[in-house]
Amino acid sequence: MSAWNPPAPGQGPAVGAAPAATAAAPSLTSVFVRLKLSLLKNGLKQSGGRTAAYVVSMVVSVLFAVGMVLGFLLLRGHTNAATVTVLLIGVLTVSWAVMPLFVGGGDETLDPSRLVMLPLRPRPLVRALLVASLVGIGPILTLCLAVGAALALARGAAGTVVAVLAVPLVVAVCVALSRAVAAANVRLLTSRKGRDLAVLSGLVIAVGMQLVNFGAQRLSQAGGLSSLEPAAEVVAWLPPASAVSAIDAAGDGDYAVAAARLLLAAVALFGLVHWWQRSLVRLMVEPDGSTVNAASGGAAAKDKAASSGLLGRLLPGGRTGAVMDRSLRYVWRDPKTKAAWVTSLAIGAIVPLFNALQGTGTVYFACFASGMLGIQMYNQFGQDTSAFWMVAQTISTKADAYAELRSRALALLLITVPYTALVTTATVAVLGRWDQLPEGLGLSFALLGAMMATGAVASANFPYSIPQDNAFKNVAPGQAGLAWISIFGGMLAAALLCAPVLGLTLFLHLADHDSLLWILLPLGVLYGALIAWAGLKAAAPRVAKRLPEILAAVSKG
Repeated sequence: MSAWNPPAPGQGPAVGAAPAATAAAPSLTSVFVRLKLSLLKNGLKQSGGRTAAYVVSMVVSVLFAVGMVLGFLLLRGHTNAATVTVLLIGVLTVSWAVMPLFVGGGDETLDPSRLVMLPLRPRPLVRALLVASLVGIGPILTLCLAVGAALALARGAAGTVVAVLAVPLVVAVCVALSRAVAAANVRLLTSRKGRDLAVLSGLVIAVGMQLVNFGAQRLSQAGGLSSLEPAAEVVAWLPPASAVSAIDAAGDGDYAVAAARLLLAAVALFGLVHWWQRSLVRLMVEPDGSTVNAASGGAAAKDKAASSGLLGRLLPGGRTGAVMDRSLRYVWRDPKTKAAWVTSLAIGAIVPLFNALQGTGTVYFACFASGMLGIQMYNQFGQDTSAFWMVAQTISTKADAYAELRSRALALLLITVPYTALVTTATVAVLGRWDQLPEGLGLSFALLGAMMATGAVASANFPYSIPQDNAFKNVAPGQAGLAWISIFGGMLAAALLCAPVLGLTLFLHLADHDSLLWILLPLGVLYGALIAWAGLKAAAPRVAKRLPEILAAVSKG
């Protein structure tokens, strides 16, 4: 052993020399992986319901992954195996691209602006975030699907080698695409519009399920899979599906095509990481545009211009215009109200049009649009929540209550009337039965008027609160019975109120008076207007009399 030599007098230790016993600092990647695991663990500790939901989603994902892998194994050797696997990977990629727009508000790891005060360089930060992003149910499910696709297509030694390269490429491209989209739209995801997108995620799922159902029915026909081959040939050159199609090309001996498709996936991964890094740098060094706009007074000027915009000039004056403007602003700005409206608009069009496209629909399905939109008249005061006290201050007589209800109904009709006419006309056009347009419009408008009437009565007698702090609950605890009575009881009453128009329609058809079916249009419009007026008149005294009870009911959330 050599003796330790102390420094000479006047000499200190070397500048920058670190003690030998100092432990090496952990890598940034491992720190971020542990941070992601801690976020998951601490999130599950918040409530038993969240833990149960996570466990259920994990079990469902595992079962789904096992089922998909088995399905891929059954496809092995099938003539359409490449078509199915390539298109499924393409759909998976699209889901990864749009997922941040709907779950951004619920996943804290998608917001890199939380790291803005840390001294981190872009390249190590991107590498650490990419590895940490592989922790979770989504990446594991994607890995299982990629492995299943590789098992379905791999043939021979060359195909196996390409499969080993393609599987991690698929997962990496999907995760990088998701993170790049999230980083580029982080300002949107953390704003009110981003929260609105999260609320509307259920609508996207509903529409997607209808599209899947429609596509499955078409594919179940003879030769249905063959019709997908042109689309698969295009998707086969789009990353990361190109990596999966490279496995099939290598198995067929087309090594040049396989190499080109693998290279496309690698280039896409490099490009996405570069885009992600640039977005992170811009996010870390540039000020928030909304803050700059607010500081310069731009936001106030914008709000002032919006308040006196085209809508304000078109609406009538007095109480009617003010109430209509307030109701329409609820539709545009309130997340719960917006989600309800968009869902009703979408489902109201999907049901009649998709049934017409499948050859199983009739013009009477167009009444579904009237029913879905008419539901928006129910629980009119619930959307005001505790702020209903300001509305109550302006109601002192039955006439005031009638004016309030009439204005709210007019705001709804401003959207529902043209939309109902559009959906009915589109349904008739798809069916090719233009002779049924008058009766379809007449029945739809009559049902819409009945929904306005019963909605006004239900709003006065069965109001309930809509929680604003919970995105998944539309009824306050203890008021579910009121909601059921209000909506389903009102819908049943509206159907009964339409009995005269329905009876006349049946009579004209059974008596072979098809030439007189056109009278259903003016009669339906007139009947709908009269029944709506009668419903508003009947509900107005109840509203004026029950203002304290209504305020107490809508303030519980």
